[in-house]
Amino acid sequence: MSKSASIALAPSCSLFGRLFATIDRLLLSYAELTIRNGDVPRTGI
Repeated sequence: MSKSASIALAPSCSLFGRLFATIDRLLLSYAELTIRNGDVPRTGI
Protein backbone atom coordinates (compact mmCIF):
# COMPACT_ATOMS: atom_id res chain seq x y z
CA MET A 1 0.00 0.00 0.00
CA SER A 2 2.78 2.46 0.72
CA LYS A 3 4.31 1.66 -2.67
CA SER A 4 1.18 2.76 -4.52
CA ALA A 5 0.85 5.85 -2.32
CA SER A 6 4.40 6.98 -3.09
CA ILE A 7 3.87 6.42 -6.82
CA ALA A 8 0.62 8.42 -6.71
CA LEU A 9 2.35 11.33 -4.96
CA ALA A 10 5.35 11.46 -7.28
CA PRO A 11 3.72 13.55 -10.06
CA SER A 12 2.40 16.14 -7.61
CA CYS A 13 5.86 16.55 -6.05
CA SER A 14 7.42 17.13 -9.43
CA LEU A 15 4.64 19.57 -10.27
CA PHE A 16 5.38 21.60 -7.13
CA GLY A 17 9.08 21.41 -7.91
CA ARG A 18 8.51 22.78 -11.39
CA LEU A 19 6.25 25.51 -10.02
CA PHE A 20 8.84 26.67 -7.49
CA ALA A 21 11.59 26.48 -10.12
CA THR A 22 9.53 28.71 -12.41
CA ILE A 23 8.91 31.22 -9.63
CA ASP A 24 12.61 31.19 -8.77
CA ARG A 25 13.57 31.76 -12.40
CA LEU A 26 11.17 34.70 -12.66
CA LEU A 27 12.50 36.29 -9.47
CA LEU A 28 16.09 35.84 -10.63
CA SER A 29 15.39 37.43 -14.01
CA TYR A 30 13.63 40.32 -12.26
CA ALA A 31 16.64 40.86 -9.99
CA GLU A 32 19.04 40.76 -12.95
CA LEU A 33 16.89 43.29 -14.79
CA THR A 34 16.81 45.69 -11.86
CA ILE A 35 20.58 45.41 -11.42
CA ARG A 36 21.04 46.26 -15.11
CA ASN A 37 18.85 49.33 -14.65
CA GLY A 38 20.98 50.48 -11.73
CA ASP A 39 18.43 49.83 -9.02
CA VAL A 40 18.88 47.69 -5.93
CA PRO A 41 16.73 44.54 -6.12
CA ARG A 42 14.29 43.95 -3.29
CA THR A 43 14.97 40.89 -1.21
CA GLY A 44 12.04 38.57 -0.63
CA ILE A 45 8.74 38.33 -2.39
